[in-house]
Amino acid sequence: MVFDIYKRGQGKYTRLWSAFAVAIIVGLGCLRLYRKLEAASWGLSTRATLWIATMVPAGLFVILALVIFWLVNKSSVADFMISAEGEMKKVSWSSKQEITVSTFIVIAVVVIMAALLGTTDVGFSAIFTWLLS
Repeated sequence: MVFDIYKRGQGKYTRLWSAFAVAIIVGLGCLRLYRKLEAASWGLSTRATLWIATMVPAGLFVILALVIFWLVNKSSVADFMISAEGEMKKVSWSSKQEITVSTFIVIAVVVIMAALLGTTDVGFSAIFTWLLS
C-alpha cells in the first residue's frame, strides 16, 4: 500500500525528525498563505473570505503532510535515512574540552586576521590617498 511504513523501527529518529522539520516549514508556509489570503478580498462576504483563507492553507497542509509521510517511507529515501542514522552512530564525537579549545583557536585566528586585514586596508588607503592628492 502507498502509506505503509517501510522497514518499521529502522531509522526511526532520522525519519521522524526529518518529517517534523519539513512539517514545520510547510506549516510556516501555510501560515503565511493564510495571512495573504486573509488580507485579500475578492468581492466576497467576510465569511466567505475567511472560509477560503482558512480552508485553502489547511487543505494544502494536509496534502503536503501526506506527501511528507509518503516521502519518508519511500524505499530509496528511507534506506538513505536508515544508512545515515547508522553512520551517525559510528561517529566518534569530540569531547567538550576539545570543542572549547578549538573554538577559542578559531576565534583568535579570526580576530588576528581581521586586525591584519584592517591594518592593511588602512595602510593602502593612506598610500592611495597620498598618491592621488
